[in-house]
Amino acid sequence: MKKLFIVSASLTLLALTTACENFVEVETPKSQLTGSEVFEDHNTANAAVIDLFAKVRDNGLITGSSLGTSVNLALYADELIYYGTADENVSHIFNNSLMATNPTARQYWNDSYHQIYCANAIIEGCQQALNLQEPYKTQFTGEAYFIRALLHFYLVNLYNDVPYITTTDYQQNRFATRMSKTQVYEQVVTDLLQAIEMLPENYQTPDRVRPNKATVKALLARVFLYQENWLLAETMATEVITSPHYVWETDLDKIFLKESTTTIWQFSPKLAGNNADEASVFIFTSGPPPFVGLNPDLVAAFQSEDLRKSHWINTITDGSNTWYHAYKYKQNTNTGTSLEYSVIFRLVEQYLIRAEARLKQGNELGAKSDLNLIRNTAGLGDTPATTEAALFDDIMLQRRLEFFTEYGHRFFDLKRTGRLNTELSPNKPGWNTTDSHWPIPETELLANPNMTQNPGY
Repeated sequence: MKKLFIVSASLTLLALTTACENFVEVETPKSQLTGSEVFEDHNTANAAVIDLFAKVRDNGLITGSSLGTSVNLALYADELIYYGTADENVSHIFNNSLMATNPTARQYWNDSYHQIYCANAIIEGCQQALNLQEPYKTQFTGEAYFIRALLHFYLVNLYNDVPYITTTDYQQNRFATRMSKTQVYEQVVTDLLQAIEMLPENYQTPDRVRPNKATVKALLARVFLYQENWLLAETMATEVITSPHYVWETDLDKIFLKESTTTIWQFSPKLAGNNADEASVFIFTSGPPPFVGLNPDLVAAFQSEDLRKSHWINTITDGSNTWYHAYKYKQNTNTGTSLEYSVIFRLVEQYLIRAEARLKQGNELGAKSDLNLIRNTAGLGDTPATTEAALFDDIMLQRRLEFFTEYGHRFFDLKRTGRLNTELSPNKPGWNTTDSHWPIPETELLANPNMTQNPGY
């Protein structure tokens, strides 16, 4: 049987000509379909949505591979040490010496906006479809709104002001201008609220690889936290926490298994029997590390009795030297049946969001309750904090110890709380205050006269 290649324009905001690549590959029905006809049938429309999720999993900001933010923002902040060869690209990230020509900065931008283009194509295709049944149209559109919001959220936190792209109209996109962070957040919230209305309460499959309402609410809680909208952050987090889909897990070795009851949304591996990409990226068996290792300062931040240190960090020594690697994911080979998926959203974040939001609203007792659940699960006693400032510091510490090497949480937390310079300047010789934003890629500046560069580049 022949295969249908649905060709879509690859979004580059600033390119002078469009580039095309395969959007999705599905089995050909009896007659060749055009791009618009794909969305007239729920099978081919569903294939387009699945392909969008695959693109986000395999490339760009949220991939679990060595190209994703779990590695690069951990190097850029203070979670990982680079031990690899003299790769100028990774070295510049680790040494905080990025330039507008950096390949990773360009790749994140291009991959993200191409994925946003695909999301917009799904939204427009579903809206214009005449024969697609309404439940499918609603679900696919809601998933595309969610992905569009998620990617813009990461872009605005990495590059600061960015264009918010809501169309596949190339002529409109090629001269897009940067929107303020406030405007981007407003649009992110709008997209997420639409997604909540469109997505089902229940997961479509037991493995939680397609988002449901609670997945969207989990991201919305994070967005409200970053906006310092404490009441709505608490409200959204509470709605996720009280959802019947999630059960608190006290066994740390089960948190990153594919059946974990604390997983809100995750990516399945590309190939059957494979496991999360993160394991193959972080695990090494002899020193020195071939690529990256955990920063000893991070390891030292754990108390000796902290179970996260003994369960999520592995120690490698040659007798004279000691190195550490992230060990949240433990399967770095094909196991026949996949055991670990890449977890994007998990329940503990919602408790930490709610703890911070409650504290900022003066509810120290509620904040301590949420924080102590996390501390106690890690084998620690209740928080010793007796002041609001000390309690906030403990919340931020627990975020650091929970989310190390997970999609840039550490960098974004330092950034949103104004602690980047305090934490990184003493320990990273290349750090400058303007490093809080990544550079807009030079190729975008050359192609689009409306695009401006961030300070310091």
